[in-house]
Amino acid sequence: MAFMFLRETIRTYRERDPAARSWLEVLLCYPGVHAAMWHRLSHWLWGHKFYLAGRFSSHIARWLTGIEIHPAARLGRRLVIDHGMGVVIGETAELGDDCYLYHQVTLGVARTMGGKRHPTIGNNVIIGAGAKVLGPITVGDNARIGSNAVVVDPVPADTTVVGIPARPVDRKLPRKAPHFDPYGMPCDDSLDPLLRDLEGMRHELSELEARVARLAMLNQAQQHQAQQRQAAGE
Repeated sequence: MAFMFLRETIRTYRERDPAARSWLEVLLCYPGVHAAMWHRLSHWLWGHKFYLAGRFSSHIARWLTGIEIHPAARLGRRLVIDHGMGVVIGETAELGDDCYLYHQVTLGVARTMGGKRHPTIGNNVIIGAGAKVLGPITVGDNARIGSNAVVVDPVPADTTVVGIPARPVDRKLPRKAPHFDPYGMPCDDSLDPLLRDLEGMRHELSELEARVARLAMLNQAQQHQAQQRQAAGE
């Protein structure tokens, strides 16, 4: 079982990272792989109530990889943590299968409380560098979270969110093979919804200014004609 986990994890890294040249390179040089391996040990210790040993194991993993994963967190299969430095995954966080996390991602809490405090991430989710997903919210399958986004509300499946706070943007999904969006950003020319609204307002303002200018010219022409008629009558 452990060999199968390691084999499919390394295969996923090679498929998704063009810089991965060999299985041995991924095994020896990728901190995301090391963090996932350490977490399996830490999670096993935590599940068998060896809490201190589990926390100490995760602490060693953080020291070695720069990736902090609480031993109670639940990670799905084929998780990829690219670069990895600064990633934080909290105690009650849950990740589905085939997720892709970049560096400095935080799956944290929005406020201090008991019970479920961290997000639940669906399958095939990409979270861009520096993104913060906070609170006991759900991120649906195939969602994309853009770099540096701050997510505090649930994200529906097949949705891309960007910005602070994160807002949905239009995203055209391919109909065939699963699509990979580097850093969680859509590959089309979609705009941030706020920028899109501002652009629409700017366009409407330009049209109004043009209409006012045309009305002013028409009014000036009518006044000129009225003056000419008055002069002719005299």
